[in-house]
Amino acid sequence: MPTWAWPAAAVSLGVPLLALAIDWWLGEPPARWHPVVWMGSALHRGGEWVAPLQPVARDFRRFWLGALVWIALAAIVLIVSWWLQHAALMLLAWLAVVMLAFLLKPLLAWRMLHDEVLAVELALGQSLPAGRAQLARLVSRDVSALTAVQVRESAIESLAENLNDSVVAPLFWFALLGLPGAALYRFANTADAMWGYPGMRSGRYWQWAGKWAARADDVLSWVPARITALLLAVVARGLPFAALARQARKTPSPNSGWPMAAMALALNVRLAKPGVYTLHSKGRRAGPLDTRRAARLGTQVVLAMVPVVAGLQLLVLVVFAWAHA
Repeated sequence: MPTWAWPAAAVSLGVPLLALAIDWWLGEPPARWHPVVWMGSALHRGGEWVAPLQPVARDFRRFWLGALVWIALAAIVLIVSWWLQHAALMLLAWLAVVMLAFLLKPLLAWRMLHDEVLAVELALGQSLPAGRAQLARLVSRDVSALTAVQVRESAIESLAENLNDSVVAPLFWFALLGLPGAALYRFANTADAMWGYPGMRSGRYWQWAGKWAARADDVLSWVPARITALLLAVVARGLPFAALARQARKTPSPNSGWPMAAMALALNVRLAKPGVYTLHSKGRRAGPLDTRRAARLGTQVVLAMVPVVAGLQLLVLVVFAWAHA
């Protein structure tokens, strides 16, 4: 095994916990310094080039154009993040930990998600229109006709889904591939959020241009989404797996249903997107305390993910050592 691998692994073990601490203490960096904002800007410009203004029939040219632009941007993300990680690992060990933690932090967003979801509940306490307006900061769906209970359900669903997208999945890919893995996942997730629509959005037609982005996110989120659900089951002191799997399959997405179904079962509440799905239909109506309970469960999952990441990193190290023995 190369002599650099052991110190690099030792450095990486301390990075996730410090990055989560930075996230909780400092929150999000300014937009002008935020790499996910930069990714979004690049995807916006690329989307203007690949997605047509009007609906079109089956269009494989747009599909492959979208795929090529996605791959080109992903390559830039991988190269830049690899170079930054390489530069950090050239520093003294403690300084490398700090540098990598600050580089990883913008790819995580638990503090912001936690606070935004609780802000929805606080706004609902003032008025239904205020709750709807606050929810609109979190979700892309039309909130104008939602009842107070539906606003609360949507906030809890968003917390559960983004618990995976904003914390568990980036940490999972960091454990396997370091900073480039976490950066690639956040790029793929951002691309799916901006391009992965089966129709018109923001004046452009994404059915074919965004299909690659949607499928890439599905692939990269598959394992982390199920880890998120399992961790929710653990912190909730056990959930029936058969019921969890059955509820998770009710959503159109192959992944988001898992953390949302786990949250619904853990809270024993009904969660639904009107006209699309209903999770745990026998559960009670979500109340104000359930939003706070969901936030606490989410925090417990974030903390539980730290030893999982350490275990994955050690496993990768053992496999690497065995392969080079």
